[in-house]
Amino acid sequence: MPEARADNVLMQKIREGDLSKMAVLFERHHRALFRYFLRLSGNREFSEDLVQDVFVRMLKYRHTYQDGNPFKAWMYQVARNAHLDGVQKRKGEVPLAAEVGGEQPEPASVDPDPGEILRRRQDLTLLRRALAALPAEKREVLVLSRFQNLKYEEIATILSCEVGTVKVRVYRAIKALSQIFFELAGEKAS
Repeated sequence: MPEARADNVLMQKIREGDLSKMAVLFERHHRALFRYFLRLSGNREFSEDLVQDVFVRMLKYRHTYQDGNPFKAWMYQVARNAHLDGVQKRKGEVPLAAEVGGEQPEPASVDPDPGEILRRRQDLTLLRRALAALPAEKREVLVLSRFQNLKYEEIATILSCEVGTVKVRVYRAIKALSQIFFELAGEKAS
C-alpha cells in the first residue's frame, strides 16, 4: 500500500479512536514538518515546538479529518495554522536570517575544486538570505512547493485557494526570490 494511502487509513483509525496509530504518523512526518517550520521561521526551538503542537492539534481535531481527502494536505493545513498562531504569540523574536545561515554540510562532489566549493557555499548562503528576505506568504508557498515537494493541488487545499492561484503565487515567489538573490549577489561583489 503506498504511504499516502496508508496515512489516510491510519488517520481514519485515529479519528475512530485508535490513538496509538499517531506514533506511526509522527515517525513518518515529524522530520518533514520540522524542515517546513525551520524554513519558514529559521528558529530550531520554535520549529520543534510547532511540530509537537501539530501532533497535539491533529489528535484534538481528528474529527475534522474527512475520508477521501489526502492526509498530507490536511496535516499541512494544521501545521500552517499552528505556525500562524505561533508567530502571533512570538512577535518580535529573532529574525529568520539569523539562523537560516547555520552550518549545513556541503554536498560532496566527485572532483572537489576548492574554488567551486567556495562559490557553491557563497551561492547557498545568498539563497538562504534571499529566502529569509521574502515576505512570509511567498516564502511559505516556495517551502511547500520546492522543499516539501507538495503538489499544487495539495497546496491549494492547504491555502484554501484555486490551483491556478497557487501556480501564480509560486511563479511570483520564484521571481521575487531570484531578484533578491541577484541584488544580494551585487552587494557581495561590491
